[in-house]
This record gives sequence, C-alpha cells and structure tokens, in this order.
Amino acid sequence: MNYRAMPSPKQKSNFVVFAALSLALAACDGAATAPPQDPPLAGADIGGPFELVDQHGKTVRWEDFAGKYRMVYFGFTYCPDICPTDVGRMVHGLGRLEKLEPEKAAKVVPIFISVDPERDTPAVVGEFAAAFSDKLIGLTGTPEQVKAAADAFRVYYSRGEDTPGGGYLVDHSAVVYLFGPQGEPLATLPVDKGADAVAAELAKWVS
Repeated sequence: MNYRAMPSPKQKSNFVVFAALSLALAACDGAATAPPQDPPLAGADIGGPFELVDQHGKTVRWEDFAGKYRMVYFGFTYCPDICPTDVGRMVHGLGRLEKLEPEKAAKVVPIFISVDPERDTPAVVGEFAAAFSDKLIGLTGTPEQVKAAADAFRVYYSRGEDTPGGGYLVDHSAVVYLFGPQGEPLATLPVDKGADAVAAELAKWVS
C-alpha cells in the first residue's frame, strides 16, 4: 500500500500541456514572469548524502548529481500499482517538457530508489528503470544504505506481512521530490494529477 492525497485524473491533451507550460512561464499579456522567489520546499530538511548502487553494482552518491536538477522517488519494483503509475507519470512528464523545452529537460535527472533491498537487486532495479526510460536511474543497496537514504529524504517505508504466495508489499510514502542543482529541495511534483501537471511544475522551477 502507498499513501496518496487524491485519485489521478485523466491526462490532458498536448495542447493543454503546452498551455499549462506557457502559463507557468508567461503572464497573460505575454510578458515573461520569473518563478516564485521561494520554492515550496525552500529551507526544508529533505535530502542529503547517500551511497547506493546502480544496476551495474557501481557505487552512486548524491553528490554525483551536482549541477543537475533531480527528480527523486522512493518505491519498489514489485509494487502492483502505485509505484509504476507514479514513475510512469514522472518520466512522461519529463518527456513532455523535453518536447517543448529541451534545454530545460536536459538539466533534469529522474531517480528511482528502492525501499525493498531484499528483492530489488541491482539487476532487478535496472530492468525496472529501463522499462520506463533509459534516462531513469535505478538505485538500491544494502538494508542499511537504503534506510540511511530514506531517513535523509524523510521517506517512510515498512515491509508488510507475507502473503500466502510468499510475497509481500511495502508500505511507503509516495512522493516525487524535485531538487535543485546544489541538491536543495524545491518542490514536490504532482504525479497524482498526471504527466502534464508534472511537466508544468518542472517548467516552473527548472531554469
């Protein structure tokens, strides 16, 4: 199970995507507007150093992404519904932005971090990430490494009871964070509202 603020609405047309992005970047009279001075998560104690591994078993650290905007989602690959939906909208939102504002999209790195190190080996996480985009970075690690990362990002997770078939679910907070080039928290991305809303929010904060 996961936590969700509201049900996901249907995705809008590309025309609406363009309009949403335009509204985020321009005033009604066509004059350019700067993004709000203070992002919603400005000054929040979210994020920080971590040491995890990618699909090749290579060590990856938070500081490796310095200079890039970072979309970060914690989930697990065996999740039957919410995780693939959220990750899909996160990646598709970035794809929408890439079509309309490729220079901005090139500055963004999407990152998936597993909260199920028992099953999510580097290879499994790599396959999961590749199913969505070759740009999506999948990370996992030892239970200790995963816990340290989740604690730094204020992410809750808890292994559920075993099911009759031998599997289990993982309860976890479902939120996509957007961080700036210095690793500073900026905002949460509205994956519950669809990829178009994600694209518009990225356009607002990525400069």
